[in-house]
Amino acid sequence: MEFELLKKLVSIRSPFGNENEISNFIASFLEERGFDVELLPVEGFGDDVMARLPGKGVTVVLNGHMDTVNLSSGWRRNPWGELDGDRFYGLGSADMKAGLAALIAAFVEMGELPKRERPEIIFTAVSDEEGYSRGAWELIKSGKLDGADLVLLAEPTNEKLMLGARGRFVVEVEVIGKKAHAARPEFGINAVEEVGKLVGNLDRIRLCSHAKLGKGSYCTLHVEGSADGLSVPDRARAIIDRHTVAGEDWERVRSELLTLSEKLKLKGEVRVSKFARPTPEMLPYVVRENTRFVRLFRKVCAETLGKPPEVTYGRSVGDFNYFATYLGKPTIVFGPVGGNWHARDEWVSVSSVRGVKETYLTFLKSLV
Repeated sequence: MEFELLKKLVSIRSPFGNENEISNFIASFLEERGFDVELLPVEGFGDDVMARLPGKGVTVVLNGHMDTVNLSSGWRRNPWGELDGDRFYGLGSADMKAGLAALIAAFVEMGELPKRERPEIIFTAVSDEEGYSRGAWELIKSGKLDGADLVLLAEPTNEKLMLGARGRFVVEVEVIGKKAHAARPEFGINAVEEVGKLVGNLDRIRLCSHAKLGKGSYCTLHVEGSADGLSVPDRARAIIDRHTVAGEDWERVRSELLTLSEKLKLKGEVRVSKFARPTPEMLPYVVRENTRFVRLFRKVCAETLGKPPEVTYGRSVGDFNYFATYLGKPTIVFGPVGGNWHARDEWVSVSSVRGVKETYLTFLKSLV
């Protein structure tokens, strides 16, 4: 079932902001198999899809996102699905329609068991993970997951067990300079040049180090500023990515940028603010390795895949940050082997998709 689902999901174009068709397909697929489906609207995006299986004991959330990035240039394989040996190519095949297919298949098969042989399971498929996680945030705000004990996501991890991830701030730095004639730049303050000094020296900032998450990072995403005719530009700004680890909050990030500007003796007024976004910031998190759920998941992986999984921690962010920090539930990420995420000729291992589904099935059964 999971491979046929994967093929169908990849064939449906669903860049973030255009998830309606895939949302309707998943809802219909589950309804045709007897599940009561609830749709949660996400303004401007496809509806979140929810379905619940009653059971006993703990309540587990299965979560995957339906959206992809936009199609890049240079594809040599069919971006809407092409099988070559064990590799299935397609946009979103690894990130994360393969994991989504595995979760749907596991959910349907768990529905065939008697209620006493399964935990309570809430299946969720969300929109806009590749943008601002609007779908995950709407789901959390709804309160429908408040009683959950555990969240499982099948993002592509190459069959590694991801137990945490860095967080992220997007920072806007603006420099207000002083206008003057460009032939006499000494009478002005060139805001473009001052911003350039700042972004060119970000590597001088001393970053925190975390035992699990490693170090944070800076990356300049955008710089803009221009002159009004033959004039010294008096305004410029930069948009900067700041991935964070535990212990690095907004006040620290803001302070270290202002401190750097002082050390560089930047001219003009330097303003540091959060880049406006429609959802909360993505904060770092870590799941303890000695918890019951993690120990059990590792044991199940060893049984289904023939080896205990390597533990890893995410370098970047995703919906998992929201579930772990704002829902406040243990959040485990485990997904199939694949490659070229967000790039041309993205692919996923078909055998790994099957193995991931079996791992989730076995784990869910073991919770009762």
